[in-house]
Amino acid sequence: MIVQCIDWPSEWSPLSIGDDIVDAAPRLAAHQDHWMNSLCDGFGHRGFLLRAIDDDDVVGLLPLVLVSGPIFGKFLVSLPYLNTGGVWARSTDAALALIDRACDLADELDVKHLELRHEQNIEHPKFNFQRTDKVHMRLDLPATDEDLERMLKSKVRSQIRKSNEHHLSVEFGKMELVDDFHNVFARNMRDLGTPVFSKKLFQSIINHFADDAEFCVVRQSGRTIASGLLIHTDGCTEVPSASSLRSFNRTNANMLMYRSLLRRAIERGSQTFDFGRSSVGSGTYKFKSQWGAGPHAACWQYYVRKGDPNDMRPDAGGKQRLVKIWQRLPVWLTKTIGPTIVRGIP
Repeated sequence: MIVQCIDWPSEWSPLSIGDDIVDAAPRLAAHQDHWMNSLCDGFGHRGFLLRAIDDDDVVGLLPLVLVSGPIFGKFLVSLPYLNTGGVWARSTDAALALIDRACDLADELDVKHLELRHEQNIEHPKFNFQRTDKVHMRLDLPATDEDLERMLKSKVRSQIRKSNEHHLSVEFGKMELVDDFHNVFARNMRDLGTPVFSKKLFQSIINHFADDAEFCVVRQSGRTIASGLLIHTDGCTEVPSASSLRSFNRTNANMLMYRSLLRRAIERGSQTFDFGRSSVGSGTYKFKSQWGAGPHAACWQYYVRKGDPNDMRPDAGGKQRLVKIWQRLPVWLTKTIGPTIVRGIP
């Protein structure tokens, strides 16, 4: 078996899924060239594709992105922005060979750490840190929207009905809605004290995923007050980013948006709706649980060469002081300087 390390962009090699798959991202879009193209173009980062080959057959893949910025240093990640990624292989031997080469690449690039966003634990001697404090929240979708309506708890249905009192409208679209989406997203990130991703990233996602990506916006009197990004692939609909304006919480716009997202997923023929990761017991965990979503393991594994991955957490050290400062900045300024900062955070 040999492992090739190819600079991205390159030809993506499909890998069929079988019973013996060592799969870091079941039913999700992470192992697609659309994500590599979107992330490398949207962030301006360098990408690599590791490809395990046995008897001329592709038996494993590992996409990697070199996350680099002036503040935090360099990291090798599969995959940044996404909740999943990592190794995709036909056997444990292929998976270990890919990880061996990824660790070597981390040494060659002199990064602080290699970060593989797995869902299954893979034993490897160079893994010296892992994070399992969050879970993926996913809902198995019924065949029809009517079936979904019957599945929802009465409290959830009541909150959705209350949104009708505020004369809200819902619209789906593509590039024509990127400003509406990003304006809400940027304000929400500012309120959370977090640097915002660039609009270029979301434009790149819409361009590369084409018919499989779209925005959803909720408006009141012409003003966008909630928005989300939807990706539909391989029978799964996921929401990598979604936000609502806190000052409009009374309208239940967020409830109406998620109800619309779920309906859209069923219309697209998806069997699974992925709400993203959450800490067990957190507010976002409870929000997702009320829709019927259940927890699925997330095991992020690391080869740490320098420092401590915990230093990158928003609640680490003195970062809370920086969070409070960021929350006081005008939104226009966070949209200007935020993308430069966040592109360097794994």
